[in-house]
Amino acid sequence: MGRADAEIVNIVERVMPAVVSIVVSKRADDLRREMAILTTKKAKGKRRLTLPRIPPEKIDARGMVAVGGGSGFFTDANGIILTNKHVIAEPNATYAISTSGGETYDAEILARDPVDDVGILRINPAHKFPAVPLGDSRTLKLGQTVLAFGNALGIFKNTVSQGIISGLSRAVNAQENRDAPFQEMRGLIQTDAAINPGNSGGPLVDMDGRAVGVNAAVVAGAQNIGFAIPIRAAARDLEDLKRYGRIRRPLLGLRYLMLNDELRDKYRLPVNYGAFITKGHPIDAAVISGSPAATAGIKENDIILEWNGEAITLEKTIQDHLEGANVGDCVALTVLRGQKELKIPVVLAERK
Repeated sequence: MGRADAEIVNIVERVMPAVVSIVVSKRADDLRREMAILTTKKAKGKRRLTLPRIPPEKIDARGMVAVGGGSGFFTDANGIILTNKHVIAEPNATYAISTSGGETYDAEILARDPVDDVGILRINPAHKFPAVPLGDSRTLKLGQTVLAFGNALGIFKNTVSQGIISGLSRAVNAQENRDAPFQEMRGLIQTDAAINPGNSGGPLVDMDGRAVGVNAAVVAGAQNIGFAIPIRAAARDLEDLKRYGRIRRPLLGLRYLMLNDELRDKYRLPVNYGAFITKGHPIDAAVISGSPAATAGIKENDIILEWNGEAITLEKTIQDHLEGANVGDCVALTVLRGQKELKIPVVLAERK
């Protein structure tokens, strides 16, 4: 075994005991009711010939049925686990974790991040578990070696794959499932380390054995393209939970389009960059009532050009700026209203 191989083996031996599988379950009777409702909707009022059936072998001794799962990892020895929000998003479900050593614990959801795909669980362990130390995702470099851990495909526990950092600050549109709406995920780490369904929530680890990301998404039909949430977002959520008992994310309160040449021409606007404040849907408000933006006097059809003197562009949107902001921050916005440029201060509130 070469020195490089020995180094990887050492990291795997340290990290793997801190990685867990997450099982999402529902009561069989509740699941039957949900299936009946879904079947009725799909039938569009037509008579159903058969009632939903759950194979008996899928129902455990407690009358529960596994409906999903993913991965996670301990961030401290006392049972705090990081995962993805989409792994623990199932309503009316119970959650359990299985350790690499085969122990099983019921888990409690502590928090779901309202913006990033980060979720936090807690168990009451019978003993202390190894934890994955958190690294600094801001120092990552293209080509840097990383390892992805998790429960691949929900079948292959204790899986690890090796790759490199292939891209930084990526933006993708992702779905929690086939029926869910697409949601833009920004600021992601791209890697060619194999990330498969079931790996979601597992750690992306650097060669110091520190978590630099939380495995989150794959691109259907592509090879060697996976994405992870930067660990900085998860670390912020953990700190909020410790300090406030909840995740606190800042709110501005706007709906907008990011401008480019095509949208400038379509709406006959004077600039090709910035955030154009407009309704996303006829029933939506462009500026949310009672929000910081509304209080500051921002109006529909305004164009926000700068955030604290930095231009708002497709590469760094309002959402990207909010990622680095805190509740209570006073932000200086440069706003174009008609032909007049305004300086408008806005105090960010807490997203509810």
